Amino acid sequence: EGFHLAFNWQYAHQTRTITGTNDLFALGAKNGGATTKEFEGVANAPIVPSLQAAYNKGQWSFQFNFSVPGGGGKCEFDKGIGSFETYVGAIAQKLIGTSNALNASLSNFDASVPNVTGYDVNGYMKGRQFYFGLQLGAARKLSDNLSVYAGLRLLYGTASYEARLHNIQVMDGTTGITLPQYFEGVTAGMTKAGNNIATMIGQGVAQAMASGMTQEQAMQLPQIQQLQAAGAQLQATGDQLNASAETLAPYSNGVNLKSDQTGWGVAPVVGIDYKIGAFNFAAKYEFKTRMRMKNDSDLEEASVIAATNKYVDGTSVPEDSPAQLALGAQWCFLDNVRLNLGYHHFYDMSAHWYEHSERLLDGGTNEYLAGVEWDINDRLTVSGGGQLTRYQLTDDYMNDMSFVINSYTFGFGLAYKVSQRVKLSAAYFQTNYEHYDMDTPVQNMENLGLVIPAGKNSFTRTNNVFGVSCELTL
Repeated sequence: EGFHLAFNWQYAHQTRTITGTNDLFALGAKNGGATTKEFEGVANAPIVPSLQAAYNKGQWSFQFNFSVPGGGGKCEFDKGIGSFETYVGAIAQKLIGTSNALNASLSNFDASVPNVTGYDVNGYMKGRQFYFGLQLGAARKLSDNLSVYAGLRLLYGTASYEARLHNIQVMDGTTGITLPQYFEGVTAGMTKAGNNIATMIGQGVAQAMASGMTQEQAMQLPQIQQLQAAGAQLQATGDQLNASAETLAPYSNGVNLKSDQTGWGVAPVVGIDYKIGAFNFAAKYEFKTRMRMKNDSDLEEASVIAATNKYVDGTSVPEDSPAQLALGAQWCFLDNVRLNLGYHHFYDMSAHWYEHSERLLDGGTNEYLAGVEWDINDRLTVSGGGQLTRYQLTDDYMNDMSFVINSYTFGFGLAYKVSQRVKLSAAYFQTNYEHYDMDTPVQNMENLGLVIPAGKNSFTRTNNVFGVSCELTL
């Protein structure tokens, strides 16, 4: 009977590491010729609060919950991510071939274009995400053994994302030049070659006419016709390069993305609890929460980097919170010792996510939990537990913008009753993640004439959380 209040605070520190392998990385000025590069993001959530309240009267319990069931902090990749950098590498790879071919032909006409040996770029990505949950509900005791619950949860999401590729340069050995400077150098080299060809044609025609030929006869000489053909080919190549320069112009100063997202949804929650003897059984079902996150972004139209198109200004992105089934059982096999078992299933395949990415999974998420509590005396309780999390991932689902990994978690805690009305608790848990290794396919960007070759990605994470709470009975 009475009013019960609990305030909880958690601090979480995470890292997210992507180890990418691609031949294009070897062209990067900062990569030392290596085809493998590590991209690490650091995520801190210094304040993850939650508040629970219940008022119990007779056969009824009226309950309130405020929490952060998703997100809770920001993650920052100070070197960017691999899928962005390989795009710059593909530009360099194309220009290497272009420069080599041009210089091989222009050398005959005392001209050249800038040489390209690689690229340089500064990458950066940061994301912040909070999902705030507000839940109201009531429980009814139907008998000494059985009770049921029903409630509604409001979920409000707010997120911001910032990504940059800046200071893009193509390298000539250790010297870097911007893309506009490169194309200016190409134009200058080809103009010089064109002028030299015209001079060589004029000199050849003049010599032939001095020997008695007419101008028309001189123009038919093989060496003159070869020079004319070289000039025509040079003009055609110049037109193609100008087209490439225009296509790449929007990206010559890099890619800059900043987007803020907001959205909300409401879903019902139902539960049941049955207790008999030393055993207690419970089940809860949270319905799917339909969420649409609307973008307020500086990205006005679709970009060549497909991953950024999730953040086009004015669009609404589906980000449903999937339905969840939770089952629990407790066995008090001693008066002061309790064993707990749990199972969670998330119906991921029934949610709607961006571009229906949920369809790329092989099934929903499963979590298996176990824990034990021991009342050392009337005031002090210690506990320990673990959780095994298993996703049904596929290579098509995984990407370096956002990813999850199978894991196991262990934790321990203690609770101390300061008085009959006040209890303090503290706990720590650590999550250990597996590595997910995948092959990345060839990407052909035909509109830009770029190709990103096949490669590999390896994903992993770390997670450490400390929490404290205060429970009051009023």
